[in-house]
Amino acid sequence: MMSFSHAVFGQAALPPCVVAQSVAKSTPSDAPQFYDEPQFTVAGVKDPSETGGHGSDTIRRTTETLTKETVGLNANAAHDSAKGDTKDELALRAALEREPGDASRHHALAELEEKKGNSLAAVKEYQRAAELRPSEINLFDWGAELLLHRAYEPASEVFAKGRRLFPGSVRMAMGLGVAAYALGSYELAAQRLCEASDVDPSDEKPYLFLGKLEAVGSGLVPGVVERLERFERLQPGNSWAPYYHALALWKRREGHPEAAVQVERLLRKALGQDPKLAVGYLQLGILYADEKDWPKAVGALKSSVNADPEMEEGHFRLANAYRMSGQADKAKAELEVYERIAKKNNGKAELDRHEIAQFIYSSRARDADGTEK
Repeated sequence: MMSFSHAVFGQAALPPCVVAQSVAKSTPSDAPQFYDEPQFTVAGVKDPSETGGHGSDTIRRTTETLTKETVGLNANAAHDSAKGDTKDELALRAALEREPGDASRHHALAELEEKKGNSLAAVKEYQRAAELRPSEINLFDWGAELLLHRAYEPASEVFAKGRRLFPGSVRMAMGLGVAAYALGSYELAAQRLCEASDVDPSDEKPYLFLGKLEAVGSGLVPGVVERLERFERLQPGNSWAPYYHALALWKRREGHPEAAVQVERLLRKALGQDPKLAVGYLQLGILYADEKDWPKAVGALKSSVNADPEMEEGHFRLANAYRMSGQADKAKAELEVYERIAKKNNGKAELDRHEIAQFIYSSRARDADGTEK
């Protein structure tokens, strides 16, 4: 029997992730033009007490999670930093006095400044390194630094330049996708992550980022299901693959009553590979609740919070399932657990936000001929 996924989306050549005509264009002539100098200036950092955010709390948390994971993509990179004197700041600065055009030493100094908490000095050194030598590493690390400190438009500009110069860089495309999401475009972010997965289909990271977006995004971007199905096909032992494939199909179930059967099968497969996958039980609970099968929903949601006692959504949905099952006392107790965890997590998230300085930047307006206004 043909599955819902194959019947609706097929298994032929993967379609491009396209959301609109303006987004679909990707030829060099359609791409924004970049100049020798960036079209922004980082001028300072905000007072931590003024740090705010836009969008729902879920969007903010997802943005922060994906940002940290994007920055982490450089953890094992073979940086072209200067060797031998990179840990000695005085020697490094002295070397730069002698050779101010040494990009690798500027990059090394940027890393030292960031470790010391001097983010403004760090980003200027990352920028100088990238200007002197626009290598994949230098451009990515500059973009990641801007992204980390919530300068999303400048980060997008840098990642876009890096994407054009290094089309084979998976992480550059991922950074561009995360920047798009941070700027409020789920559709464009999903498209960029689809493109990242096409660069190297065997790399799991773009699929994992794409799956995280599917978990919170409301849009239905063409091509996403096919990429996540490919993830499952290429990595049959990875429990996240059938889980995210199931999630994508669940979002597109409207008008396809047979979808629930395949979604449940994929979730069971994921849980068979990882019995501690709390979000797998959570999604099963959501599926059963949608079918008004409250005993099964309670059972699945109990398994979700047992696997991850700190998962807010699991406790919230379990409270509702108890309520719908006529178990008012259990519903009340579960809701109290949810409120306690939510309060704790919100407090921690605010502390984390205050620990990361937010850059203040300005954009440079230009005329059509490229001259600065």
